Parts: sequence; structure tokens; C-alpha cells
Amino acid sequence: MKYIIEMLDISKEFTGIVANDDITFQVKPGEIHALLGENGAGKSTLMSILFGLYKADKGTIKLNNNTVKIPNPKVASSLGIGMVHQHFKLVHNFTVTENIILGFENTRKFKIDTKTASESIKELSKKYKLEVDPNSYIEDISVGMQQRVEILKMLYRKADILIFDEPTAVLTPQEIQELLGIMKEMRKEGKTIIIITHKISEIYNLANRCTVIRKGKVISTFDVEKKSFEEISELIIGRKLNMELKREVVEKKPANFKIENLSVLDNRNLTAVNNLSLSAKPGEILGIAGVEGNGQSELIEAITGLRKVKSGHIYFNNNDIVNYSIRKRHEHGIGHIPQDRHKHGLVLDFTLENNLILATYYNKKFSKNGVLKRKEIKKHSEELINQFDIRAANGSNTICRSMSGGNQQKVIIAREIDQSPSLLIVAHPTRGLDIGAIEYIHGRLLEERKKGKTILLFSFELDEILKLSDRIAIMYNGKIVDTVVSSTTNENEIGLMMVGGIKNG
Repeated sequence: MKYIIEMLDISKEFTGIVANDDITFQVKPGEIHALLGENGAGKSTLMSILFGLYKADKGTIKLNNNTVKIPNPKVASSLGIGMVHQHFKLVHNFTVTENIILGFENTRKFKIDTKTASESIKELSKKYKLEVDPNSYIEDISVGMQQRVEILKMLYRKADILIFDEPTAVLTPQEIQELLGIMKEMRKEGKTIIIITHKISEIYNLANRCTVIRKGKVISTFDVEKKSFEEISELIIGRKLNMELKREVVEKKPANFKIENLSVLDNRNLTAVNNLSLSAKPGEILGIAGVEGNGQSELIEAITGLRKVKSGHIYFNNNDIVNYSIRKRHEHGIGHIPQDRHKHGLVLDFTLENNLILATYYNKKFSKNGVLKRKEIKKHSEELINQFDIRAANGSNTICRSMSGGNQQKVIIAREIDQSPSLLIVAHPTRGLDIGAIEYIHGRLLEERKKGKTILLFSFELDEILKLSDRIAIMYNGKIVDTVVSSTTNENEIGLMMVGGIKNG
């Protein structure tokens, strides 16, 4: 048998947008097959058709050479197909066990048999080195652990074909290495894996073959080892990638942003930020590196006004902003590109133009006597759409939920940069984005630096921190353990400090 999966001549259209255009996609048994492409290229749509979330307008699906109909995920599961989505499908106030058996419950004496299920999950967890407590509640475990629950959900349902949609987008470097190891073990057991990813570097020691999709069409399928990074990049975006990032020399000025002895509590009233101090200057990108869970989220929320401060001071332009409202911080020149674009960045069911004025709708430019000036808002949004190359099917009237992740991120960046903030708090700006979108966003941040803006960059991507930052502050256990000049350090040194080690020398 040559192929375990054959998706032949698949087409799918959404209200004027052709997501999949006559795609043929074939996967061999027992291989890890990478599916690459820009945000909005049609990768997730294709896999959603295979998993039964969408119905193709045209085309045929074959499994083991047999033509099948997959009208819904339950049928997909019965055929041995499982999928881990980029945005997890978990009920947060249910336990791990309850989430895994949801829709596939067994009963014993007229009750759902969670005890037997929990024992099976423990065995699976041990076998695949996933180490998840079946009795924990989803709301109490990390993002990395939640992903493990999604993997266990597939394994519990005896899936042999596993689809991973951007599996490393929300993971720390350590969790990424663990996940890649788990995938390799699954392949050894004969599982067939399809991985949708934007990270070309990850596929070299993981995938056997790769298919590139661009604008809904298959561009090429090839053995991974036969293509260079540059060749794959060009296939994805249709042009040569600009790999050079130039940090121009900016006139040195005194620090205009300072944090002194700041302490912040987390949601459990435990100290997340512990007596922390740091400073940043105009025309500087200060990178904040650290393993997830060391207080970065709470620090971002304290600076931007989303979380109350226990003690300490945050000075911006010589004003202590600790007690400023979020709006007052915006008006004082603070912009925020949040770590979770869906939770804190956008109102997903609003139009693009409404999302672009979320922080400024009350200004005279956009409203009069409480009534919005629709013509001005539309004109403003169309200018930003053109300036930031935001791709939206219905222009400024596009509902943000329907847009790709990369274009959603561009909406947030356009809104924040348009207000010309003096201080920009940037959290994981390229998480889950394709190489073309990453190149664009990095370029925009360096433009703002050149204009003399102060930028705090929080990222788990060490190569991103090293590329963009002038200085790097390493955060561990709620404290800054050291601050280094980016040109004099490397990933190994930073990685050591991130886990509480001491830098060489």
C-alpha cells in the first residue's frame, strides 16, 4: 500500500474566499508529514475537512485505498483519525479525565465510569511519557499540560492518524523538545502523523516529507532532507526571505521607563513578581527572557494595568503610573501588543474597523456627542489595512474571527503603532505566525525602535530575543537574575540563566 491517506482534488470556498483550490494531498503509512504555508494558506481548512469539521465542496478522501465520507469528528474518530487543534477544545472546569472521555463515556451501574477511564489514562500517560494527572482540573494546569491532554484524548480514542495543528506555537523551548520526542516515539509505534507548522527548523529532525500550500494550492511535496531552509522559505512565501535584520545605531538617552522594587501576586495570591527592578531607554528594545511561569505574564499585566500591584513603583516619563487606569496609560503613551490576541487583543466578533478603534473610539476624530463617525472610521481603517498589508476578504467590514492568525496579529500591531506610543509592551508578537508575517513584524518593531520608541519585548523564542533586543533581562522566580548585552551572549548562556543557572565567567 502506497498511501494511508489520499485527499484528491479537494476544494473548499468560504463566502468568496477559496481556502482549498483543487488540492491533492497524500500521506504514507508511518511517516511524519509536515504541512507548511503562510497564515491563511488553507492548511487548517484541509485538515479540518479530514477531521470532519468542514465538508469539502468537491473532492474525494481515501483511507487505506477505500473511499470514505467524514461528515463529523465522531466519524473521523471511528476511522482512527485524531486532531490536536491550535486553540485547544477543552472544558476548563472539567478534570483531565472528564475532558478525555467527553462524548465517549462508558457507564457502570448507570453512572459514568471515570475510575476505569482514569486508570487507562494513567497507563497511556506513563507509556508515552506524558505525565498528566487525570484528576487535575484543566483550569489549574499549564498550556503545555493542556496540550498533553489533547494528545491523550486522541490516544484514548485509539487514533492511528494524528493531526497536530501548530503544536509548538504556545509551548516553551523545553516543552517543544519534549513534544518532538513524543512524536518520534509515536512514529516508532506505527502512528502516522501530520504536523501543521510555521517553524521550518523543527521539521528537519522530525518530518520525513513535506507539502507546501500557498493561496489554497499545493506548490510542492518533497523529502525534507532534500531542501534547504532558504528553498523551503521561498516555496512558502513565493519570494526570497530577507534574513538580515539591521539594528541601526540610535542616539543614547536616559531611561524613560523604570520599575523599582515591584511585587505582584498571581491568581492564587502567591508572589509572581518578587521585588523586581529594571529600566529601559528610548530607542532601545529590552528583551525579557524566561521559562513560562516565572512571572512574565503578571509583570506584563502590572505594566499595562490589567493587574493590581502589591508594592513598588512603575515610572514612565517621571510619572508613577501604578494607579493609572488602562485608558490613562494609553493616553500617557503606552501601547500593548498582548500575549493572547484572542483574549486581550481583539473582540473576535467585531469587524476589523471596530477592532482598529477599540482604544480611540471616544476621540473627537471618531465620535461626536456619543455617535460614531462611520465614514471617518472606515477611511481610517482602510488606510491602516493598506499600510500594514492586512489581508481581509471583506475589507474593513471583515469579522476578525474569520481572519488568519497572522492578519489578526497585524490588526493589533496596526492599532497600537498607529497611536504612536512612546512605550510599547510587546508580548510574544510572532507566536504561531508564518515566516513572512514574522519578517514583517520584526521589521515594524525595528522601525519603531529607530523612531526612538522604548520597547519591552517578552518572548519564549530565544532567537527572536537575540535578533531584536539591544539588552536582555533574564527572569527567574519572579526576579531579574541578570541583564546582558545581546551582542555579547548566546542561546546557551541565556538558557542556563533561565533555569536558575549562572552565566559563564
